Amino acid sequence: MADTLSTGDLALMRDNNGFDGGSAGMWMFALLILLFGGGGFGGFGRGPMPDVATGDQVNQGFTNQQLQNIALSSANNNYETAQLINAQTNALMQQNNTNTINAIQGFNQINLSIQNQTNVISQQLQALQAKMDSCCCEIKTQMLQYRLDDANAQKVALENQISNYNQSQYLLGQMGRWVSNAPATTGT
Repeated sequence: MADTLSTGDLALMRDNNGFDGGSAGMWMFALLILLFGGGGFGGFGRGPMPDVATGDQVNQGFTNQQLQNIALSSANNNYETAQLINAQTNALMQQNNTNTINAIQGFNQINLSIQNQTNVISQQLQALQAKMDSCCCEIKTQMLQYRLDDANAQKVALENQISNYNQSQYLLGQMGRWVSNAPATTGT
């Protein structure tokens, strides 16, 4: 065991013995100074005094211990901050993934809706085309029917004229010679 106290030993004494100016801490400090600081029993009979920590060294030890505590606290804070950022990043990534999935599902729904609407319009266009074809055929057929009816009516009229002419010729032929007189004027 060394005869001198290091700054770490002093820091341990402060932490473990309540080196805050209380009487228990002071008695322990005084005892340690007597035992270790003075070369044993006040330094009598040992020769020159060994190196003893000065007040500045003790202060520097306390300062170093405080700096170490601050550095450890800062490291812990940095770690906690990194963990919080990591958790927030994960939450944001999950939210982003959820939003992306929702957007994709929305686009898929829109595409399905457009496709269904296109199918409905296509079916209606096909039905309209069939109706147009049917309608055109019906119109053409009706037009041909009207022409046929007109031709038949004209044929019947011509046949009637021919029949009337033939009857007139037959009747005139049965009567003999027939000469028509000019119409008489009324007035005589």
